[in-house]
Amino acid sequence: MVLMLIVVVCYTICSLSDKYAVARLKMNGNTLTFLMAAATSLFMLAYLPFDSRHFDGSFTAFLAIILMACSKMLEFQLAAIILKEMSAFELKAWLGLTVFLSYGTDLILGSAALGMATVWKFCFIAVTAAGLFLIAKAGGEKIDYKKILLPLAGYLLCKFGYGLIVTFTGGSISPTLSLFWALVILAVILAPFVHPIKLCRENTRGVLFVGLTKIPNVAGLILENIVAQQSMANYSFIQPMILVALFFIGVIRKEECTRLNIIGGIVCILGIVGFQIIQ
Repeated sequence: MVLMLIVVVCYTICSLSDKYAVARLKMNGNTLTFLMAAATSLFMLAYLPFDSRHFDGSFTAFLAIILMACSKMLEFQLAAIILKEMSAFELKAWLGLTVFLSYGTDLILGSAALGMATVWKFCFIAVTAAGLFLIAKAGGEKIDYKKILLPLAGYLLCKFGYGLIVTFTGGSISPTLSLFWALVILAVILAPFVHPIKLCRENTRGVLFVGLTKIPNVAGLILENIVAQQSMANYSFIQPMILVALFFIGVIRKEECTRLNIIGGIVCILGIVGFQIIQ
């Protein structure tokens, strides 16, 4: 639970940064993905010597790097499209749908045991989903879902798929090492399209701001990998927990908030706390 809370803090910062980059700085998917990949891989260099660098040279190990690169590329490209239509808060609400898939995966893999607790956990997942539905419904009137239906579906699959990659390839290559090389590959591929030197000259403050917010992103990615290896369900619950954090930030900043948002946020909190308490 402690690891999940740290990841939530780190990713909440990054979610707000990504929304700022898209909405205020007008960065597109290529630019946002390049800055994420370049800055995160650079900061990860300081951590790699202290982490496992297991690599067995197998096909699975190389496949893990390629799949992670594809997952992160699609995630940020699609996020840039989606965040033009909805807030980071509403996007996290939709990500909560992956909780059902992830807990089912835990049951299939044997990392979660069947029993009475299983029934209660599914009940609390349903409670969380109900809260997420209320939040999504609250913002539905101003969102043109025709524009983002496919990107949203792809984004959800990317987030769920990333957890599967970590779960099934951890024995061949350490998740941190595979993620590092995946980000390096992304940065190299996107550099010719982004023109980094020109970008830094024309938008120095924006690049610096987005780049520095990737420091907590490094901590979040590393700890998220650990959580995913332990439990796919806990990995998926990170997103609804970020949603709750964004909810309270909105309340503190006195942002416009509907009754459905408030009710949905409270219901989500009850579902998340209940799921974590049940053993």
